[in-house]
Amino acid sequence: MAEGLTTTTTTGGGGGEGGGLRHLFVTMFLTCFGGVIVIPAMTDVTMAALCPGQDQCSLAIYLTGFQNAMAGVGSVVMTPLIGNLSDRYGRKALLTLPLFVSVIPQAILAYSRSTNFFYAYYVVKILAAMAGEGSFHCLALAYVADKVPEGKRGSTFGVLAGVASASFVGGTLAARFLPTALTFQVAAVFSMIALVYMRIFLQDSEPAGGGMRQPLLKEGVEPCVQQCEGDSRTFKKLPSVGDIISMLKCSPTFSQAAVVLFLISLADGGLMASLLYFLKARFQFNKNQFADLMMIMGIGATLTQIFLTPILVPAIGEVKLITMGLLSSCISTFLYSVSWAGWVPYALSGCSVFGVFVRPSICSIASKQVGATEQGMVQGCLSGISSLANIISPLIFSPLTALFLSDEAPFYFPGFSLMCLGLAMMVAFFQSLMIEAVPPIAVSKISSNRCTETLV
Repeated sequence: MAEGLTTTTTTGGGGGEGGGLRHLFVTMFLTCFGGVIVIPAMTDVTMAALCPGQDQCSLAIYLTGFQNAMAGVGSVVMTPLIGNLSDRYGRKALLTLPLFVSVIPQAILAYSRSTNFFYAYYVVKILAAMAGEGSFHCLALAYVADKVPEGKRGSTFGVLAGVASASFVGGTLAARFLPTALTFQVAAVFSMIALVYMRIFLQDSEPAGGGMRQPLLKEGVEPCVQQCEGDSRTFKKLPSVGDIISMLKCSPTFSQAAVVLFLISLADGGLMASLLYFLKARFQFNKNQFADLMMIMGIGATLTQIFLTPILVPAIGEVKLITMGLLSSCISTFLYSVSWAGWVPYALSGCSVFGVFVRPSICSIASKQVGATEQGMVQGCLSGISSLANIISPLIFSPLTALFLSDEAPFYFPGFSLMCLGLAMMVAFFQSLMIEAVPPIAVSKISSNRCTETLV
């Protein structure tokens, strides 16, 4: 696998491009490690600051849901903007923003986790998430698309996700054994190291295609969204709604994949807002149990993405991987909702092995539907679609979770919100059956938000 990756990353350009991906992988590992290590402790820290001594706290659930929704609001605007800016100014310059803002909230809790400092963290975290959450992964995917030829892009996206999963395992393992106070200090240090490492070692790509050694589409393929030559601005900094609609119209495959991404993001956002609080209330899980669950999931995801994705993508294709991953996620979520003992979540955590195929496969499909100068825009638009779902999801599922975990529930079903999330995944599964694997499109001209398609 390593040999295949080296071939992928150095095609036509010596060792520079391979080095670029290696440095991107290191940056991805450090950044995700710093973000993941605090997750197992956040539920306990939040409840200790807001509802000390309690196993169920509606205020904590509502505030977490509001935080996720506000992060989604910012990401809907910022990720397409940052992705489009990176198409002109380069990925490295724009990567600085999300890496920098991620350090500040971690540093606050590294200093103190009292109620006042928690509220300060809460406000700063919302602002930082609005400015940079989602942008890092969007830009990392665009960077890979700049460096890797189309035929091997799906496998490399999977390897990139595998690196993130490896950092997930490492961060969770560290959280399992570190005291809470030291956890946030380590997170802040790793986030700062990631920023410095990226600025020193990562070589910028050339998204405009000037130095691309391998065209991402066949000769004669024009970008999907044409910029107006008569515009007094150098370029349109923020893709309009019309541009995004044009992108969706240009390719039925892209539009179907976008619908699946929206639905799976809706479910994932609900899980983030609900699952840990459900386990806390249902089985009195704490930081250590959360870390154990996340570690099991992370190990399975890492092995699957690094070793199986490069084999399965060429063998069965991205579309079948999406369908298989959604079916697995749907079944596991339904079973989470009816968990009858504390060992059930541990048994179900292995089902994440197949669920990790979905997002890299969708990003790979989308990247093949646009030209070389639009990789940042298309990944930013996908991230914006995902963020839109993250706005809606907490607004629906946080109150639902709080209601069914409280004494005022209309009927006894603590996992009712999780069952609803499983239904959303089921709809995504049926939608994924409609995705057709087609060659990349060539768009001859787009005018007034209309596109004329010709198959390559």
